Amino acid sequence: MEKNHKYVMFGVALVFLSGILYYAHYLIFNDPHHIFIYLLGDIAFAPFEVLLISMIIHHFLDKMDKEHRFEKLNMVIGVFFSEVGIKLLEYISDADPDLDKYRKQFMIDSDWTDRDFENLVKSMSKMNYKVDTEKINFGHLRTFLVSKRDFLVRLLENPTMLEHEEFTELLRTVFHLTEELDCRGDVSCLPKTDTYHLTGDINRVYALLAKQWFSYMRYNKKSYPYLFSLAMRTNPFDTESTPIVS
Repeated sequence: MEKNHKYVMFGVALVFLSGILYYAHYLIFNDPHHIFIYLLGDIAFAPFEVLLISMIIHHFLDKMDKEHRFEKLNMVIGVFFSEVGIKLLEYISDADPDLDKYRKQFMIDSDWTDRDFENLVKSMSKMNYKVDTEKINFGHLRTFLVSKRDFLVRLLENPTMLEHEEFTELLRTVFHLTEELDCRGDVSCLPKTDTYHLTGDINRVYALLAKQWFSYMRYNKKSYPYLFSLAMRTNPFDTESTPIVS
């Protein structure tokens, strides 16, 4: 309310100043005809000025603001993959018995174009994301995720995340899996029914996580080639990946 009052007072002050200047012009030149001609011209230009400022300039400012928010969002996504996503994707993909069928498709390189990434994301929607329960150490997975729970909570509390529904959904699934594992006692001797339930949660994380990682790689290749270079050398789907440049 106080802020609006300041705007009103500022507007009144500007109108008052304009009146003083017009009056000074009248006192100096004693030419009301000239004053009213230019006053009418200024008023006639006002609608066009409003159009120029409110629609055209506002459009560009809004576009710049969206780009800035998108930049901040991808910074957060990058931190997520550095802290949680890459290791989690490595762990889960190692338990995928069908990974060898499409591993070659996941070998991104510097020659990839936007079309290559688009085709990959489309093909990923048809893939069957199912891990082998026997290859999952629920105890190790729980230890890792629980150690990152505070980090995940902070990400979920970040208002920037609301602008990226797919990534927000990924965070929810990872946090849910963390809660499922943490609320159990001894996870080394779970019944098959419960193991099946947890595997379903892992598969859900796997599908969203893989898709988001490639979307983030597409962004890095376009905007940050040096980050993309490291990502290629540490590809979680590449069993022979190494950060060493050879």
